[in-house]
Amino acid sequence: MILTVTLNPSLDRTIEIGALTRGAVIRAGAAHLDPGGKGVNVSRALLANQITSCAVIPYGGDEGRRLIGLLSAEGLDMITVPVSGPTRSNITLAEPDGTVTKINEPGTALSPAELDTVADAVLGAAHSADWVVASGSLPPEVPSDVYARLCARFAIAGIHVAVDTSGPALLAAVSAGPALIKPNREELAEATGVRIATLGDAIDAARKLRAMGARTVLASLGPDGAVLVEGDAEEERVWFGQCPVAEPRSTVGAGDAMLAGFLAAGARGRGALVEALAWATAAVALPGSRMPRSKDIRRDLVRIREADPTLPLQSGG
Repeated sequence: MILTVTLNPSLDRTIEIGALTRGAVIRAGAAHLDPGGKGVNVSRALLANQITSCAVIPYGGDEGRRLIGLLSAEGLDMITVPVSGPTRSNITLAEPDGTVTKINEPGTALSPAELDTVADAVLGAAHSADWVVASGSLPPEVPSDVYARLCARFAIAGIHVAVDTSGPALLAAVSAGPALIKPNREELAEATGVRIATLGDAIDAARKLRAMGARTVLASLGPDGAVLVEGDAEEERVWFGQCPVAEPRSTVGAGDAMLAGFLAAGARGRGALVEALAWATAAVALPGSRMPRSKDIRRDLVRIREADPTLPLQSGG
């Protein structure tokens, strides 16, 4: 069983528009309201593919009750923790060429007592878990070492921890030795101080994070694919893969689908990278933060290639 923890969940409203013009009145096309938060999305992706998962979710206010209602309608197995502050709402503007503009609220601070209640819920459910996924941004005033403390606690019990976050929370978690981290290109650069212009830069940055404590690094590189660096120092393995997207609609949740696919396939090696890329690509082709089902996933489109360190990555990073 895979247990996910989302300390800063959200309601995600995605609005499809023709083009984003600052200061203009823009007529919206389709709109979608979906549950949000990185751990929530990992559990939703697993559920969509009949893989056992449970999500620990703090919630509050009308937005929080609506979030829990949407997840209940999907049939998600949850442990819900009521908190005093309202759950945040995020807005995504999606253009036809796949360009996405996100406006994310910071969320509401969790009191020390509320954070302890969430931690107790995680610890109570973790005894039956193979993996604990700690992911997403932290609400205001939550200590940046909260994921690191989860890593340390579960390592003693032999439970694997996957971390997908950014900034100080990522650096603190890496030092606690998580089994897996899943940074994107920007998070790789921020955590290591390496400018990611080539595939070799991404691999070097992943190696730095492994040297700091992470055992496996699955780095998503956007349209350039993903790189996986794993194994012991004496027997390191580097895998690189790509998967084309014919008609991108929304990148929201694609990284979460990637992590879910990777864990679903055993979290190691070529096969897990294929699954990760196939799930992520399927998510990009769906509107809003919809998670792909088995009928959406095309493993045959994934190409695992030799990791050429000189390969330039697309603009950005």
